[in-house]
Amino acid sequence: MAFVWFSFLVSITLLILIGRNNIWLGLLLASFILGILNLPFVDVAKLFFSTCTDYSILMLALSVGIIPLIGGALERSGLIKNLIQSLNMRSKTFLFIAPAFMGMLSMPGGALLSAPVIASVGKGASKADYVAINVWFRHILVMIYPLAGLLATTKMAQLDLYTEVLYLLPGFLLLTLLGYFYLLRPIADKTSLEGKHSWENILKPICIILTAPVIHLVSIALFKNVMGEIPLIIGVLASLGLSFYFGKLPLKDITPIVVKMRPWRFSLLIIGMFIFLNIFKASDVSAAIAAIAFSKTFLIVGIGIFLGFVTGRVQVPVSIILPIFYARFGAAGMTPMVFAVMYFAVFIGYVVSPVHPCVSVTIEYFQSNLKEYYQKVFRPGILAIASVVLFSIIFIG
Repeated sequence: MAFVWFSFLVSITLLILIGRNNIWLGLLLASFILGILNLPFVDVAKLFFSTCTDYSILMLALSVGIIPLIGGALERSGLIKNLIQSLNMRSKTFLFIAPAFMGMLSMPGGALLSAPVIASVGKGASKADYVAINVWFRHILVMIYPLAGLLATTKMAQLDLYTEVLYLLPGFLLLTLLGYFYLLRPIADKTSLEGKHSWENILKPICIILTAPVIHLVSIALFKNVMGEIPLIIGVLASLGLSFYFGKLPLKDITPIVVKMRPWRFSLLIIGMFIFLNIFKASDVSAAIAAIAFSKTFLIVGIGIFLGFVTGRVQVPVSIILPIFYARFGAAGMTPMVFAVMYFAVFIGYVVSPVHPCVSVTIEYFQSNLKEYYQKVFRPGILAIASVVLFSIIFIG
């Protein structure tokens, strides 16, 4: 039994350390180490092969790889820039909307897309204010955007994607209110943007962003016997096509967009997540963890926040927690509410993590530091953590 725990801790340590720079490689290596130390090599090879040849997983990985190309096309075409220049609103409202909308564009270093946009807006805001606003608000909307972190993690949990969006709405509202009261309201600024209003420039990028989830949702509702990943691929391809059409991009621009966005990293991440989950289920680790007495709240909230904080990721902590939860409480215990609480807890740890790429690049852009950042997000962060802990203790146990 001691060796089983040793193998688990070694694999998790590898996952966390390597995952800071390369998530998919960390998942693959952690899966291999966990498997080879607990299972015959032939079984490990079969699990790798069966996962990598699972049509639903491959189509999901392909879809997730296409999503960042949409963000790259929106940026390259200037559609995002045109949107920003077409807005007439209070500066403080813009400081919320701009990073929140741009957060839905899955792309490496995405915080650097919204940072310069908000840097020239508003008066009376410090560098630390801009850092906290950019990081906090660019993530609250992506928390409930169906084609972000929820897409793969709900499939792993075998739960309905859009049901989870509804369950996470209270968390979204809570983070919005906390961000407003502690980050936006203290800024003394009554100025307004004076952009040249254009509905065309505003609606085009919004239409592109929403096309994929709308096609996905409508298709799975109408064609219940069709594999859900098929309408997903159709939806993301439609969004990508619209981004080229509305942005008037030539097809040859797909090459520099692919080079910049590196979509294979997102696809390999999905495959790595499912390999780790399948190896874990087949190993002796699940039985060892099932023998430990700990509460659901300790696992999904306490460990969730911790893993989100130390990894600076969402998918990796969920990949670790789900098999542990199954081993201890059974698959039936992972209800939509339990998943939503777990996801929210992981998300809070992820948003305030010092290894979260968006935190580090935003601090560097505004020439601030971690101390100033935590001074700004400490109170809303603590209140969010206290809220999810209290809710989980009362309603989940």
